[in-house]
Amino acid sequence: MLAGRSVTLRQVREVDLDALWDAHTDIGNRGAFFPLGVMSQTAFRREFAEHGFWQKTEGMLVIHSPEGEIAGHIEFFRPVSYWDAFELSYQLYADRYAGRGFVTEAVQLLVDYLFGTKKEHRIHLVIVPENGASRRIAEKCGFVLEGTARGAFFNDGRNQDVLMYSLLRTDPRPWHEVTGRQ
Repeated sequence: MLAGRSVTLRQVREVDLDALWDAHTDIGNRGAFFPLGVMSQTAFRREFAEHGFWQKTEGMLVIHSPEGEIAGHIEFFRPVSYWDAFELSYQLYADRYAGRGFVTEAVQLLVDYLFGTKKEHRIHLVIVPENGASRRIAEKCGFVLEGTARGAFFNDGRNQDVLMYSLLRTDPRPWHEVTGRQ
């Protein structure tokens, strides 16, 4: 479990599966920028049964609000097999959780965990340019805008450009400057 000031991140438990399945299949709560694909319930439960949504190079953690509710999830995975990198993906499950800093803190907690326990030197975020909230999260967390991958993301019936943001193990992490951590 990773505990922050406002949120707690923890691995998925069997008791979470119904709520996570409902959130996964509720296309409306994904907003305009989260992929719309849905896996079958059988595949969803099989993935949990096989590895609990947690493996050496990929994993999902639930984001718990201060009220103890599952506010969303955050994931890490290897985007390309030959890159020394992880990509992060996150989703809040309802509008009432937006604007409270939950995802910013979840990104900070997961970045610290990954750089502290894994060998990968790079973490990146892939963001649709119109997604201002995710762009602000990237910037608040010290991710550097590297450029645009044209037409790389298919969502909502069309190909969209995406922005690539990265944070290297050796880059400063702004939340450490506030606390004086290295």
